This record gives sequence, C-alpha cells and structure tokens, in this order.
Amino acid sequence: MPDMQRAIESYQGIFGYQLLSGPFDDPIQNVSVCFLGQPGSQQVEIELVSPLGAASPIRSLLAKGGGAYHVCYEVPDLEQALKEAREQGCLLLGAPVPAVAFGGRRIAWCYTPTRQLFEVVEGGGSKC
Repeated sequence: MPDMQRAIESYQGIFGYQLLSGPFDDPIQNVSVCFLGQPGSQQVEIELVSPLGAASPIRSLLAKGGGAYHVCYEVPDLEQALKEAREQGCLLLGAPVPAVAFGGRRIAWCYTPTRQLFEVVEGGGSKC
C-alpha cells in the first residue's frame, strides 16, 4: 500500500486530483484499488491498482516498472459486449467476476487481436 499512497500524492501534486473513492481491497482480484479525479468533473478518472498479496496478478508487471496499461469501458449489457468483442477476434481472459471497487458489478478482461488489454464493467454505477 505504500506505493499506492505515493502515487496518490503524485497525482494530487501534479494534476490536482483528489481521492474520489477507495482504496478498496478486492480479494477476488487480489488487488487494492482506488479512484482519483476532479470532484464533480466529467473528466477521466484514474484507477490506481496495487498488489494485495504475493500472488497478485499485477505484482510481476509492477516489478518491471509497469504503469498505465489498460482502458476500462462501462457497458449496459456485459454479456452482449463480450459476445461482440469475441466476434471481433478478442480473447476473453476469464469469466466475468464481481469487483469490490465497482460495488459488486461484474468485470471481464479481454485482449484485442493486437494484444491490447481492456476491461469491461457492467453498467449501473457511477464510474468505470
């Protein structure tokens, strides 16, 4: 968590962002996440992700100096969005699962045919 706090402080100092929600520990994803942005603004929110334990899927990425690496889309119908993504040649990385940071709404991860990672979250919330 100390690295997340350092990142929060960096975004606050550089961009004037504020902590909007979190951090949330998500044992299903094995990560801790928080959201930063400009309160009341329609601008992009930043999701910071930190490993929750030694088995976290992002630990090795961060050890290599990883940074921003995916885009998240909120969709009204998760199953339909995943069907359309597969029809376009995208690879679904696993079945949809609930995410603590999104109030239990389900998320899924996909790769485009050119290996670009993206996340899809089912609609009904205030953020993606």
